[in-house]
Amino acid sequence: MTRVAYLTGTYPRATDTFIQREVAAHREAGWDVVTFAVNRPDDDALASDAQRVERARTDYLLADRGALLRDAVAGARRSPVRTLRALLLAWRTRRRGLHGTVWQLAHLVEAAALAERMRRREVGHVHDHQGGSSATVAMLSAVLGPHTFSMTLHGPGIFFEARETQLATKVRRAALCVCISRFARAQAALFAPERLEDIRIVHCGVDPDAYPVRSHTGPVRRLLSVARLDIVKGYGVLLEALAGLSDIELLLVGDGPDRKALEARAADLGVADRVTFAGYRAPAEVATMLGTADVFVLPSFAEGVPVSLMEAMAAGVPVVATQVGGVSELVTDGESGHVVPPGDADALRTAIASLADPLVRTRMGAAGRRTVEQDFDSRGQAALMRDHLHAVLG
Repeated sequence: MTRVAYLTGTYPRATDTFIQREVAAHREAGWDVVTFAVNRPDDDALASDAQRVERARTDYLLADRGALLRDAVAGARRSPVRTLRALLLAWRTRRRGLHGTVWQLAHLVEAAALAERMRRREVGHVHDHQGGSSATVAMLSAVLGPHTFSMTLHGPGIFFEARETQLATKVRRAALCVCISRFARAQAALFAPERLEDIRIVHCGVDPDAYPVRSHTGPVRRLLSVARLDIVKGYGVLLEALAGLSDIELLLVGDGPDRKALEARAADLGVADRVTFAGYRAPAEVATMLGTADVFVLPSFAEGVPVSLMEAMAAGVPVVATQVGGVSELVTDGESGHVVPPGDADALRTAIASLADPLVRTRMGAAGRRTVEQDFDSRGQAALMRDHLHAVLG
């Protein structure tokens, strides 16, 4: 049986179900996947019983600070030379300033504890998602222990501060670097161009069978969007577009720091009675909501390849999204939906209005479903990931 570890900063969460699907697919294929995370999620970050079960089986590095320090010390005593090498690498890759140095020392302690726990559980490889702080922990742990590490880069955030997080060093030292899109692969290659040919693409994915295909009739009555309520998602622009569309309601699924500001903005624009803030919902509930949506809208200012768009397309719902990140690798403008410039309320409004004909929505929905089935099926993409990991593990 193949045994690997998966590491993230906080796991599981309502916002990263794609990682949970990947882990589940590996386990279904007979792999033993040990999940680690730096932080334990609070109850309000979970949206389903499956996530609560996954939380119960995950090893959290910061759950017990005493155990963390004991494991780190045990590893240091076992291999002083490895510890010195890891310390030197941590020093070279720290963020500048006192704050960055302190945080890097914390990451080193976490890495030492991770390496010790992986040794005890006889796990020979750890894979990180996102490429940020938890990837630093994974990279340092691979120096401290007799295991290798790999990572999946999503973007866009990791590329905004690539120099501060020493992304180039991580890409060069990783046994395997995976990106979720061609866009992300190109961004990663800017910092480590010599590794371009070694960087693989594995999409995040969804299970198409979990989404019954929507049957479209009548005009557009309901818009749906599922995302964290954060300024980067561009929801203020969507509310402006909605103000110019009559007899259409908007259902926003998700929560976040921008919620109160968005509620106030909806009131200012006179559309508060047509906007519902639903909070986080379980995947099954989202699938049900997609069954009543006429158009799915995601007006982001920055993105990787949004899983919420995949879910909508799997459900046969046409999408309107913005030309950012890897969105156009998923959504073909005029075929499975519309792709518009970010920050343009008029373009967003025009695109939504153009989908009034239910026959057009049905045609675009079918095209979106085919795209997901062919290129963004979670089991198929997880199988591709296993192929790449097999090459690393020999």
